[in-house]
Amino acid sequence: MTNTKAIEVKDLSKSFGTTLALDEVSLVANQGEMLALVGASGSGKSTLLRNINGLQIADGGIVKVFDTSLQHHGKNHSHVRRLRSQIGFIFQQFNLVDRLSVIENVLIGNLAKTSLSRSLFRQFSQPEKVRALAALERVGILEQAYQRASTLSGGQQQRVAIARCLVQGAKIILADEPIASLDPESARKVMELLCQLNSEGITVVTSLHQVQMVRAYFERAVALRDGRVMFDGAVHELDDHRLTSIYGSAVEELVLQGHGEMLV
Repeated sequence: MTNTKAIEVKDLSKSFGTTLALDEVSLVANQGEMLALVGASGSGKSTLLRNINGLQIADGGIVKVFDTSLQHHGKNHSHVRRLRSQIGFIFQQFNLVDRLSVIENVLIGNLAKTSLSRSLFRQFSQPEKVRALAALERVGILEQAYQRASTLSGGQQQRVAIARCLVQGAKIILADEPIASLDPESARKVMELLCQLNSEGITVVTSLHQVQMVRAYFERAVALRDGRVMFDGAVHELDDHRLTSIYGSAVEELVLQGHGEMLV
């Protein structure tokens, strides 16, 4: 990890009607860092991730990616598409096109470098296909390359989403509750893949509510509650006592008793 800022968020605020989802959130993720966003439902984790890559536009505040403004006080910058091409996004519900094959879903990750007409007619070059197959081999599902995405298990679909980020050439991966719908073994494989990519220099920011997984795979965490940063520091300092002081009775959603097998 370097001291170069991959992501800088300053005083970011976002409301939905009368609900304040983000309340002047500020944080920095350095290049090569692996950062966990922790919080119960409604804490603002997903909203923050969507604002970092411009899927949503904040009411106020600043988001910078590699020291270049992505959005500034309620407006995306004109070069937002170029910046987004460096940011891979992994959704909780996989966000694959069920009717397309696995390899076609991976190739979609190259949209920023592919013309709209080629994408619509799925006219991908042989080098692009070779790169997609290499990405699928890397995440361990090469044999499923030509299956429809809808035939895969949840864990396999999430690995397709990771392969799509690899083909995209993402320098940052934002993962929004990537293991929430997975069984313990699939969750472990997905987290290990994210750790492997991080070890190769990719900045990874992951929202999670499973504190056990945060303690197993991360060194730094940011805890959100009601859209505000309540903790930003070393994971070992985010013990059960501190979690309870932040979340009160809602801590039960985070400390999943009886799920220790997820750490295996």
